Amino acid sequence: MMASRQINVKRALGLANAFNFLHSCATSCLLPFLTLYFRQLGLAPEMTGVVMGAKHLVSLAWRPLASLMARFYDKRRAVIMGSVACSAAVALILLLFPPVDPRAQSSTCGNGSRPVVPANATRGAVTWQLPVGGGNSTLARSRRSEADFLVMDVQHQLFFLVLITVCVWELVAAPLDWTADDGLYDYLDFADASDHYSSTGAWPLLGAACGAAGAGLLVSRLDCVLSGRTHRSAGHFFCYAGVSALALPLAAVLPLRLNKERGKALLKAARLVRGSRRALLCAVTAALAGMACSAMDDFLLWQMQDHGSTELHMGACLGAAWLSQAAFPLLAGRVSRLLTPAKVLPLAAAVLASQCFYYSFLWGAWTALPAQLLGCFGRGALWWAVRAQGDDVATPGAERSVKMLYEALSRDLGGALGSFAGGFVVRRCGLAWLFRGVAATLAVWCVCLPLLQWNSPRQHRINYSRLLAADGSDASDTDSEQGRDWLDRAMADDRRENKNHGRRRRD
Repeated sequence: MMASRQINVKRALGLANAFNFLHSCATSCLLPFLTLYFRQLGLAPEMTGVVMGAKHLVSLAWRPLASLMARFYDKRRAVIMGSVACSAAVALILLLFPPVDPRAQSSTCGNGSRPVVPANATRGAVTWQLPVGGGNSTLARSRRSEADFLVMDVQHQLFFLVLITVCVWELVAAPLDWTADDGLYDYLDFADASDHYSSTGAWPLLGAACGAAGAGLLVSRLDCVLSGRTHRSAGHFFCYAGVSALALPLAAVLPLRLNKERGKALLKAARLVRGSRRALLCAVTAALAGMACSAMDDFLLWQMQDHGSTELHMGACLGAAWLSQAAFPLLAGRVSRLLTPAKVLPLAAAVLASQCFYYSFLWGAWTALPAQLLGCFGRGALWWAVRAQGDDVATPGAERSVKMLYEALSRDLGGALGSFAGGFVVRRCGLAWLFRGVAATLAVWCVCLPLLQWNSPRQHRINYSRLLAADGSDASDTDSEQGRDWLDRAMADDRRENKNHGRRRRD
């Protein structure tokens, strides 16, 4: 307890919130605009989808493993600082790749739309010939097959270079979130202040809003200044690197602590989710929502650009969406009094479907903004419902692990599937039909989910702490017998409630 008193919890939370704000701000300066940069380089839609899908798959496989290794070797701070520094350096490598057609680089100071060269306009027009050893004929018979494989049109060569760079970038960037989050929670838990952990949730969203809006405004102004060979999207990369540099000193003083007892928490969370039908339905909903959000995030800016939007409009719309999502906790209390999390889940998915359907009918530069403001009742409400249902199925101490599992299913697995499918749908059918298809898929699931929930037994968790507090005043010399009595009564009441619920459902 002496060690707990010496810990300044308020200072620890301040450092963690400042780091989360800056890191999220840096990420949102670049990542939302990354697919737009790939389009300006000349990558086709399916190539862009494969690059983004591969990024999600690398994160899905590497983030849990890297977090576990950082815990096992007690190298969390080194992992966090290395991730911040190396991810900024690797991202700048993407600026070294020339576009497929240099004519695609054009300044648009003062007007809205930008000419975009179709991704397949120059396919096969240029090749990069690799030298084959001419002096040694034997060496030239041995390298011919390799040269034939590597000599391809410039678009495919650019695609493979971008793919490799993005995968390396994700390898160094993925471990940061979970490693820092685990370290902070262990630190607060050691100080008996884990109840303050939930107060850190809004800062990444606020940082993301500031980063996207600020970078969009800056890059839109730089178009009037930059000229020559400088790419107009380079400002996003330099903003990402600059804000990451500001976050690096905070990474050196982050409050971290090691708790080796929680090394297999994700496996326990997977067993808990697998054992509950309602938790599985929630996991499927999270994965489908991740697919929809990934498709929107990857190609919404393409749709906005086609209707006259610049980085100024895009950044403002993205910032409004994150601010709207961050505002939902202010309404969560009223929503919980009206609707249960199980009912909020299909409603939030329906809001996502309506957003996607709206995006297929954009007609101007600012027309995406009204739908972005629905993020409060879309992604914000959905994640509130997912966390609430995760708390219902989780045993004490496993709530964070269940939340992280849902996050991986949504952001990484669902994101990968959404990016892969989205790129090929855009290639075959166009941007408008991508959003309509996503909306139709979510609408079908919104109809099926309540029916499946109605058919699933509802689990009730015993609130042991409340029962202990209620029986604390009845303490006597026979505490052990009373303890057994209230536990037996609680379990009997829980069984009776489950039976009554099943009887009502059959009636």
